[in-house]
Amino acid sequence: MKKVVYVGLSADILHKGHINILKIASSYGNVCVGLLTDQAIASYKNIPYLDYEKRKVVLESVKYVKRVIPQNTLDYVDNLKLIRPDYVIHGDDWKTGIQKETRKRVIKILKTWSGKLIEPKYTKNISSTQIKKEMTNIISSPENRVSRLKRLIRSNDIVRILESHNSLTGLIIDKINVVKNNKTIEFDGMWSSSLTDSATKGLPDNSSLSFSARISSINDIMDVTTKPLIFDADNGGHIEHLPYLVRSLERSGVSAIIMEDKVGFKKNSLFKNQKGSKLDKPQKFAKKIKKICTSRQSQDFMVIARVESFIVGQNLKDALHRAEIYSKAGADAILIHSKEKTPSEIFSFAKQFRKSKNFVPLVSVPSTYSKVYEKDLIKNGFKIVIYANQLLRAAYPAMQNTAITILKNSRALEADKKIIPIKEIISLIKND
Repeated sequence: MKKVVYVGLSADILHKGHINILKIASSYGNVCVGLLTDQAIASYKNIPYLDYEKRKVVLESVKYVKRVIPQNTLDYVDNLKLIRPDYVIHGDDWKTGIQKETRKRVIKILKTWSGKLIEPKYTKNISSTQIKKEMTNIISSPENRVSRLKRLIRSNDIVRILESHNSLTGLIIDKINVVKNNKTIEFDGMWSSSLTDSATKGLPDNSSLSFSARISSINDIMDVTTKPLIFDADNGGHIEHLPYLVRSLERSGVSAIIMEDKVGFKKNSLFKNQKGSKLDKPQKFAKKIKKICTSRQSQDFMVIARVESFIVGQNLKDALHRAEIYSKAGADAILIHSKEKTPSEIFSFAKQFRKSKNFVPLVSVPSTYSKVYEKDLIKNGFKIVIYANQLLRAAYPAMQNTAITILKNSRALEADKKIIPIKEIISLIKND
Protein backbone atom coordinates (compact mmCIF):
# COMPACT_ATOMS: atom_id res chain seq x y z
CA MET A 1 0.00 0.00 0.00
CA LYS A 2 1.35 3.41 -1.04
CA LYS A 3 2.38 5.95 1.58
CA VAL A 4 0.32 9.13 2.05
CA VAL A 5 2.09 12.44 1.39
CA TYR A 6 0.68 15.82 2.45
CA VAL A 7 1.57 19.09 0.73
CA GLY A 8 0.10 22.45 1.82
CA LEU A 9 -0.21 25.00 -0.96
CA SER A 10 -1.94 28.26 -1.74
CA ALA A 11 -1.17 27.88 -5.47
CA ASP A 12 -2.70 31.14 -6.62
CA ILE A 13 -0.41 31.03 -9.62
CA LEU A 14 1.05 27.57 -10.20
CA HIS A 15 4.75 27.91 -11.09
CA LYS A 16 7.73 25.61 -11.54
CA GLY A 17 8.56 25.78 -7.82
CA HIS A 18 5.16 24.22 -7.00
CA ILE A 19 5.54 21.59 -9.70
CA ASN A 20 8.99 20.68 -8.37
CA ILE A 21 7.59 20.18 -4.85
CA LEU A 22 4.68 18.07 -6.14
CA LYS A 23 6.98 15.95 -8.30
CA ILE A 24 9.26 15.22 -5.33
CA ALA A 25 6.23 14.51 -3.12
CA SER A 26 4.83 11.99 -5.62
CA SER A 27 8.05 9.99 -5.42
CA TYR A 28 7.21 9.26 -1.75
CA GLY A 29 3.61 8.16 -2.29
CA ASN A 30 0.09 9.39 -3.06
CA VAL A 31 -0.03 13.16 -2.82
CA CYS A 32 -2.84 14.90 -0.94
CA VAL A 33 -2.72 18.66 -1.36
CA GLY A 34 -4.10 20.76 1.49
CA LEU A 35 -5.18 23.77 -0.54
CA LEU A 36 -5.37 26.91 1.58
CA THR A 37 -8.78 28.58 1.40
CA ASP A 38 -9.15 32.29 0.70
CA GLN A 39 -9.73 32.82 4.43
CA ALA A 40 -6.54 30.97 5.36
CA ILE A 41 -4.46 33.00 2.92
CA ALA A 42 -6.07 36.27 4.03
CA SER A 43 -4.82 35.57 7.57
CA TYR A 44 -1.26 36.45 6.51
CA LYS A 45 -1.33 38.17 3.11
CA ASN A 46 -3.63 39.37 0.31
CA ILE A 47 -6.36 37.01 -0.84
CA PRO A 48 -5.41 35.09 -4.00
CA TYR A 49 -6.48 36.32 -7.40
CA LEU A 50 -8.13 32.97 -8.14
CA ASP A 51 -10.74 31.71 -5.69
CA TYR A 52 -10.52 28.32 -3.98
CA GLU A 53 -12.62 26.37 -6.50
CA LYS A 54 -10.62 27.62 -9.48
CA ARG A 55 -7.32 26.81 -7.78
CA LYS A 56 -8.67 23.36 -6.85
CA VAL A 57 -9.56 22.57 -10.47
CA VAL A 58 -6.04 23.50 -11.60
CA LEU A 59 -4.36 21.33 -8.95
CA GLU A 60 -6.61 18.35 -9.61
CA SER A 61 -5.38 18.42 -13.20
CA VAL A 62 -1.73 18.03 -12.16
CA LYS A 63 -0.57 14.44 -12.68
CA TYR A 64 1.40 14.33 -9.44
CA VAL A 65 -1.69 15.07 -7.30
CA LYS A 66 -3.98 12.29 -6.06
CA ARG A 67 -6.56 14.46 -4.27
CA VAL A 68 -7.14 18.01 -3.01
CA ILE A 69 -8.75 18.97 0.31
CA PRO A 70 -9.32 22.41 1.88
CA GLN A 71 -6.90 23.69 4.50
CA ASN A 72 -8.95 26.25 6.42
CA THR A 73 -6.14 27.83 8.42
CA LEU A 74 -2.44 28.57 7.99
CA ASP A 75 -1.85 25.87 10.60
CA TYR A 76 -1.57 22.29 9.27
CA VAL A 77 -2.47 20.41 12.46
CA ASP A 78 -6.21 19.81 11.91
CA ASN A 79 -5.68 18.33 8.44
CA LEU A 80 -2.71 16.27 9.58
CA LYS A 81 -4.75 14.75 12.41
CA LEU A 82 -7.47 13.95 9.90
CA ILE A 83 -5.39 12.07 7.31
CA ARG A 84 -2.28 11.10 9.38
CA PRO A 85 0.17 11.25 6.46
CA ASP A 86 3.46 9.36 6.39
CA TYR A 87 5.21 12.43 5.01
CA VAL A 88 4.74 16.18 4.84
CA ILE A 89 6.63 17.89 2.02
CA HIS A 90 7.44 21.61 2.15
CA GLY A 91 10.21 23.77 0.71
CA ASP A 92 12.92 24.74 3.17
CA ASP A 93 11.92 28.42 2.91
CA TRP A 94 9.59 28.17 5.92
CA LYS A 95 12.36 27.72 8.47
CA THR A 96 12.23 31.47 9.04
CA GLY A 97 9.51 34.09 8.79
CA ILE A 98 5.77 33.91 9.42
CA GLN A 99 5.56 30.11 8.95
CA LYS A 100 8.36 29.23 11.37
CA GLU A 101 5.94 28.40 14.20
CA THR A 102 3.69 26.46 11.82
CA ARG A 103 6.68 24.28 10.88
CA LYS A 104 7.39 23.52 14.55
CA ARG A 105 3.80 22.39 15.08
CA VAL A 106 3.98 20.14 12.01
CA ILE A 107 7.12 18.42 13.32
CA LYS A 108 5.55 17.95 16.75
CA ILE A 109 2.30 16.40 15.47
CA LEU A 110 4.08 14.12 12.97
CA LYS A 111 6.10 12.59 15.82
CA THR A 112 2.91 11.23 17.40
CA TRP A 113 2.59 8.66 14.58
CA SER A 114 6.23 8.56 13.40
CA GLY A 115 5.56 10.71 10.37
CA LYS A 116 8.38 12.61 8.69
CA LEU A 117 8.91 16.12 7.34
CA ILE A 118 10.79 16.33 4.02
CA GLU A 119 12.11 19.76 3.03
CA PRO A 120 13.41 20.02 -0.55
CA LYS A 121 15.55 23.06 -1.37
CA TYR A 122 13.38 26.07 -2.21
CA THR A 123 13.34 26.97 -5.90
CA LYS A 124 15.12 30.32 -6.09
CA ASN A 125 14.33 33.36 -8.21
CA ILE A 126 10.65 32.56 -8.58
CA SER A 127 7.58 33.42 -6.55
CA SER A 128 3.88 34.02 -6.97
CA THR A 129 4.44 37.60 -5.82
CA GLN A 130 6.89 38.29 -8.64
CA ILE A 131 4.67 36.63 -11.22
CA LYS A 132 1.70 38.70 -10.00
CA LYS A 133 3.66 41.88 -10.60
CA GLU A 134 4.23 40.78 -14.18
CA MET A 135 0.53 39.96 -14.57
CA THR A 136 -0.83 43.27 -13.29
CA ASN A 137 -2.62 44.13 -16.53
CA ILE A 138 -4.53 40.85 -16.49
CA ILE A 139 -5.26 40.93 -12.79
CA SER A 140 -6.60 44.50 -12.86
CA SER A 141 -9.00 43.82 -15.73
CA PRO A 142 -12.56 45.05 -15.03
CA GLU A 143 -13.93 41.50 -14.73
CA ASN A 144 -11.39 40.47 -12.09
CA ARG A 145 -11.66 43.71 -10.18
CA VAL A 146 -15.48 43.70 -9.98
CA SER A 147 -15.53 40.31 -8.26
CA ARG A 148 -12.68 41.00 -5.86
CA LEU A 149 -14.64 43.01 -3.27
CA LYS A 150 -17.16 40.25 -2.63
CA ARG A 151 -14.33 37.75 -2.19
CA LEU A 152 -12.57 40.09 0.26
CA ILE A 153 -15.75 40.31 2.34
CA ARG A 154 -15.98 36.51 2.48
CA SER A 155 -12.30 36.10 3.37
CA ASN A 156 -11.35 39.00 5.65
CA ASP A 157 -12.55 39.96 9.10
CA ILE A 158 -12.98 43.48 7.77
CA VAL A 159 -12.41 45.14 4.39
CA ARG A 160 -10.52 48.42 4.72
CA ILE A 161 -11.43 51.11 2.16
CA LEU A 162 -9.81 54.56 1.78
CA GLU A 163 -11.03 57.58 -0.17
CA SER A 164 -9.34 58.25 -3.50
CA HIS A 165 -10.02 61.52 -5.31
CA ASN A 166 -7.48 61.23 -8.13
CA SER A 167 -4.98 58.86 -9.70
CA LEU A 168 -2.17 59.82 -7.32
CA THR A 169 -4.22 58.98 -4.23
CA GLY A 170 -5.22 55.75 -5.97
CA LEU A 171 -1.53 54.85 -6.35
CA ILE A 172 -0.93 55.56 -2.66
CA ILE A 173 -3.76 53.21 -1.68
CA ASP A 174 -2.50 50.58 -4.12
CA LYS A 175 1.07 50.56 -2.82
CA ILE A 176 1.22 51.61 0.84
CA ASN A 177 1.36 49.02 3.63
CA VAL A 178 2.71 48.49 7.14
CA VAL A 179 3.89 45.35 8.92
CA LYS A 180 2.03 44.76 12.17
CA ASN A 181 2.42 41.61 14.30
CA ASN A 182 4.25 39.88 11.43
CA LYS A 183 1.34 40.55 9.08
CA THR A 184 1.26 42.99 6.20
CA ILE A 185 -1.60 45.48 6.68
CA GLU A 186 -2.89 47.51 3.75
CA PHE A 187 -6.01 49.06 2.31
CA ASP A 188 -8.19 46.61 0.40
CA GLY A 189 -9.76 49.12 -1.95
CA MET A 190 -10.79 52.67 -2.82
CA TRP A 191 -13.82 54.87 -2.20
CA SER A 192 -14.96 57.32 -4.87
CA SER A 193 -16.70 59.96 -2.77
CA SER A 194 -19.09 62.50 -4.25
CA LEU A 195 -17.84 64.96 -1.61
CA THR A 196 -14.12 64.70 -2.36
CA ASP A 197 -14.60 64.30 -6.10
CA SER A 198 -16.69 67.47 -6.19
CA ALA A 199 -14.32 69.37 -3.90
CA THR A 200 -11.26 68.65 -6.07
CA LYS A 201 -13.15 70.24 -8.97
CA GLY A 202 -14.20 73.25 -6.91
CA LEU A 203 -17.87 72.27 -6.82
CA PRO A 204 -20.26 71.92 -3.86
CA ASP A 205 -21.33 68.45 -2.71
CA ASN A 206 -24.89 68.80 -4.00
CA SER A 207 -24.81 66.58 -7.10
CA SER A 208 -23.40 69.46 -9.18
CA LEU A 209 -20.85 67.03 -10.61
CA SER A 210 -22.44 64.70 -13.15
CA PHE A 211 -22.07 60.93 -13.04
CA SER A 212 -20.36 61.00 -16.46
CA ALA A 213 -17.71 63.42 -15.12
CA ARG A 214 -17.19 61.26 -12.05
CA ILE A 215 -16.83 58.09 -14.13
CA SER A 216 -14.21 59.86 -16.22
CA SER A 217 -12.23 60.48 -13.01
CA ILE A 218 -12.70 56.84 -11.99
CA ASN A 219 -11.34 55.63 -15.31
CA ASP A 220 -8.17 57.66 -14.72
CA ILE A 221 -7.78 56.02 -11.30
CA MET A 222 -8.48 52.52 -12.60
CA ASP A 223 -5.87 52.90 -15.35
CA VAL A 224 -3.04 52.99 -12.81
CA THR A 225 -4.35 50.86 -9.91
CA THR A 226 -5.34 47.25 -9.24
CA LYS A 227 -7.61 47.31 -6.17
CA PRO A 228 -11.43 47.31 -6.10
CA LEU A 229 -13.38 50.56 -5.95
CA ILE A 230 -16.71 51.43 -4.31
CA PHE A 231 -18.75 54.23 -5.91
CA ASP A 232 -20.71 56.78 -3.91
CA ALA A 233 -23.84 57.43 -6.01
CA ASP A 234 -25.68 59.78 -3.62
CA ASN A 235 -29.33 58.68 -4.01
CA GLY A 236 -28.73 57.16 -7.44
CA GLY A 237 -30.73 59.77 -9.34
CA HIS A 238 -33.73 58.77 -11.44
CA ILE A 239 -34.53 55.07 -11.38
CA GLU A 240 -34.78 55.03 -15.19
CA HIS A 241 -31.12 56.11 -15.45
CA LEU A 242 -29.70 53.50 -13.06
CA PRO A 243 -29.16 50.72 -15.65
CA TYR A 244 -26.92 53.05 -17.68
CA LEU A 245 -24.97 54.09 -14.60
CA VAL A 246 -24.48 50.48 -13.51
CA ARG A 247 -23.36 49.47 -17.00
CA SER A 248 -20.76 52.25 -17.03
CA LEU A 249 -19.51 51.38 -13.56
CA GLU A 250 -19.13 47.67 -14.36
CA ARG A 251 -17.36 48.50 -17.61
CA SER A 252 -14.88 50.57 -15.60
CA GLY A 253 -14.28 47.71 -13.13
CA VAL A 254 -16.12 49.23 -10.15
CA SER A 255 -17.06 46.60 -7.53
CA ALA A 256 -19.99 48.23 -5.75
CA ILE A 257 -22.40 51.14 -5.74
CA ILE A 258 -23.64 52.78 -2.55
CA MET A 259 -26.96 54.69 -2.60
CA GLU A 260 -28.48 56.73 0.21
CA ASP A 261 -32.22 56.81 0.88
CA LYS A 262 -32.59 60.60 1.02
CA VAL A 263 -34.49 62.57 -1.61
CA GLY A 264 -34.64 66.18 -2.77
CA PHE A 265 -31.84 68.71 -2.97
CA LYS A 266 -28.71 67.05 -1.61
CA LYS A 267 -27.23 68.23 1.70
CA ASN A 268 -24.09 66.50 2.97
CA SER A 269 -25.02 64.05 5.72
CA LEU A 270 -22.35 65.34 8.11
CA PHE A 271 -23.89 68.83 8.33
CA LYS A 272 -25.50 69.33 11.74
CA ASN A 273 -28.42 71.18 10.21
CA GLN A 274 -30.42 68.66 8.19
CA LYS A 275 -33.44 70.92 7.86
CA GLY A 276 -35.19 70.16 4.60
CA SER A 277 -33.61 66.71 4.26
CA LYS A 278 -36.17 64.01 3.63
CA LEU A 279 -36.03 60.25 3.46
CA ASP A 280 -37.37 58.39 0.47
CA LYS A 281 -40.27 56.02 1.04
CA PRO A 282 -38.57 52.70 1.79
CA GLN A 283 -40.59 50.73 -0.78
CA LYS A 284 -39.77 53.31 -3.44
CA PHE A 285 -36.07 53.20 -2.61
CA ALA A 286 -36.25 49.38 -2.65
CA LYS A 287 -37.31 49.61 -6.31
CA LYS A 288 -33.98 51.31 -7.08
CA ILE A 289 -32.15 48.43 -5.42
CA LYS A 290 -34.13 45.90 -7.45
CA LYS A 291 -33.43 47.87 -10.64
CA ILE A 292 -29.69 47.62 -10.04
CA CYS A 293 -29.96 43.91 -9.24
CA THR A 294 -31.72 43.21 -12.54
CA SER A 295 -29.44 45.54 -14.52
CA ARG A 296 -26.01 44.34 -13.40
CA GLN A 297 -24.09 42.02 -15.69
CA SER A 298 -22.19 40.33 -12.86
CA GLN A 299 -23.74 39.02 -9.65
CA ASP A 300 -20.46 40.02 -8.00
CA PHE A 301 -21.25 43.71 -8.59
CA MET A 302 -22.61 44.79 -5.21
CA VAL A 303 -25.42 47.19 -4.35
CA ILE A 304 -25.07 48.68 -0.87
CA ALA A 305 -28.00 50.55 0.68
CA ARG A 306 -27.11 53.54 2.84
CA VAL A 307 -29.65 54.07 5.63
CA GLU A 308 -29.88 57.76 6.61
CA SER A 309 -32.46 57.45 9.40
CA PHE A 310 -30.12 58.62 12.17
CA ILE A 311 -28.82 61.49 10.03
CA VAL A 312 -32.25 63.11 9.72
CA GLY A 313 -33.28 62.47 13.33
CA GLN A 314 -35.31 59.29 12.95
CA ASN A 315 -35.12 56.50 15.52
CA LEU A 316 -33.68 52.99 15.63
CA LYS A 317 -37.01 51.43 14.71
CA ASP A 318 -37.11 53.39 11.45
CA ALA A 319 -33.53 52.42 10.60
CA LEU A 320 -34.20 48.71 11.22
CA HIS A 321 -37.45 48.83 9.23
CA ARG A 322 -35.63 50.31 6.25
CA ALA A 323 -32.72 47.87 6.48
CA GLU A 324 -35.13 44.92 6.43
CA ILE A 325 -36.88 46.20 3.31
CA TYR A 326 -33.63 46.99 1.51
CA SER A 327 -32.14 43.61 2.35
CA LYS A 328 -35.24 41.82 1.04
CA ALA A 329 -35.03 43.92 -2.14
CA GLY A 330 -31.57 42.50 -2.84
CA ALA A 331 -29.07 44.83 -1.11
CA ASP A 332 -25.76 43.00 -0.63
CA ALA A 333 -24.85 45.12 2.40
CA ILE A 334 -26.23 47.92 4.57
CA LEU A 335 -24.35 51.13 5.38
CA ILE A 336 -25.80 52.51 8.59
CA HIS A 337 -24.79 56.17 8.69
CA SER A 338 -24.29 58.33 11.79
CA LYS A 339 -22.84 61.73 12.63
CA GLU A 340 -22.52 61.02 16.36
CA LYS A 341 -19.14 61.32 18.11
CA THR A 342 -19.28 57.69 19.29
CA PRO A 343 -20.32 54.46 17.54
CA SER A 344 -22.99 53.61 20.13
CA GLU A 345 -25.79 54.49 17.69
CA ILE A 346 -24.58 52.21 14.92
CA PHE A 347 -23.72 49.46 17.41
CA SER A 348 -27.29 49.56 18.75
CA PHE A 349 -28.52 49.14 15.20
CA ALA A 350 -26.09 46.28 14.52
CA LYS A 351 -27.10 44.42 17.70
CA GLN A 352 -30.74 44.34 16.59
CA PHE A 353 -30.20 43.83 12.88
CA ARG A 354 -27.93 40.83 13.46
CA LYS A 355 -30.95 39.00 14.90
CA SER A 356 -32.80 39.32 11.60
CA LYS A 357 -33.06 36.48 9.10
CA ASN A 358 -32.46 39.18 6.48
CA PHE A 359 -29.14 40.25 7.97
CA VAL A 360 -26.48 41.23 5.42
CA PRO A 361 -22.93 42.56 6.02
CA LEU A 362 -22.71 46.02 7.55
CA VAL A 363 -20.69 49.03 6.39
CA SER A 364 -19.30 51.77 8.64
CA VAL A 365 -18.08 55.27 7.73
CA PRO A 366 -16.38 56.53 10.93
CA SER A 367 -15.87 60.17 9.90
CA THR A 368 -17.27 61.64 13.13
CA TYR A 369 -16.72 58.67 15.47
CA SER A 370 -13.09 58.23 14.41
CA LYS A 371 -11.99 56.87 17.82
CA VAL A 372 -13.57 53.50 17.02
CA TYR A 373 -11.14 50.62 16.44
CA GLU A 374 -11.63 48.19 13.58
CA LYS A 375 -11.63 45.30 16.07
CA ASP A 376 -14.78 46.77 17.67
CA LEU A 377 -16.46 47.16 14.30
CA ILE A 378 -15.71 43.48 13.62
CA LYS A 379 -17.23 42.42 16.96
CA ASN A 380 -20.43 44.24 16.04
CA GLY A 381 -20.88 42.62 12.63
CA PHE A 382 -19.29 45.21 10.34
CA LYS A 383 -17.44 43.84 7.31
CA ILE A 384 -16.47 47.07 5.52
CA VAL A 385 -15.01 50.26 6.97
CA ILE A 386 -14.75 53.29 4.69
CA TYR A 387 -12.35 56.09 5.58
CA ALA A 388 -14.27 58.49 3.40
CA ASN A 389 -12.38 61.78 3.19
CA GLN A 390 -9.11 61.65 5.14
CA LEU A 391 -6.72 61.95 2.19
CA LEU A 392 -8.34 65.12 0.87
CA ARG A 393 -8.51 66.59 4.37
CA ALA A 394 -4.79 65.84 4.79
CA ALA A 395 -3.82 67.28 1.40
CA TYR A 396 -5.62 70.62 1.65
CA PRO A 397 -3.85 72.12 4.71
CA ALA A 398 -0.49 70.79 3.50
CA MET A 399 -0.89 72.49 0.11
CA GLN A 400 -2.25 75.66 1.70
CA ASN A 401 0.68 75.92 4.13
CA THR A 402 3.18 75.34 1.32
CA ALA A 403 1.64 78.11 -0.78
CA ILE A 404 1.72 80.51 2.18
CA THR A 405 5.38 79.63 2.90
CA ILE A 406 6.40 80.43 -0.68
CA LEU A 407 4.55 83.76 -0.58
CA LYS A 408 6.10 84.76 2.75
CA ASN A 409 9.66 83.96 1.70
CA SER A 410 9.51 84.87 -1.99
CA ARG A 411 11.25 81.59 -2.78
CA ALA A 412 10.70 77.82 -2.48
CA LEU A 413 13.61 76.80 -0.20
CA GLU A 414 11.68 76.99 3.07
CA ALA A 415 8.80 75.04 1.57
CA ASP A 416 11.19 72.38 0.23
CA LYS A 417 12.26 71.58 3.79
CA LYS A 418 8.70 70.45 4.64
CA ILE A 419 7.79 68.50 1.52
CA ILE A 420 9.03 65.25 -0.03
CA PRO A 421 11.61 65.27 -2.83
CA ILE A 422 10.19 65.17 -6.34
CA LYS A 423 12.01 61.86 -6.96
CA GLU A 424 9.68 60.13 -4.48
CA ILE A 425 6.67 61.21 -6.50
CA ILE A 426 8.37 60.09 -9.70
CA SER A 427 9.22 56.69 -8.19
CA LEU A 428 5.58 56.16 -7.22
CA ILE A 429 4.56 56.31 -10.86
CA LYS A 430 5.46 53.47 -13.21
CA ASN A 431 7.62 54.41 -16.17
CA ASP A 432 7.06 51.60 -18.67
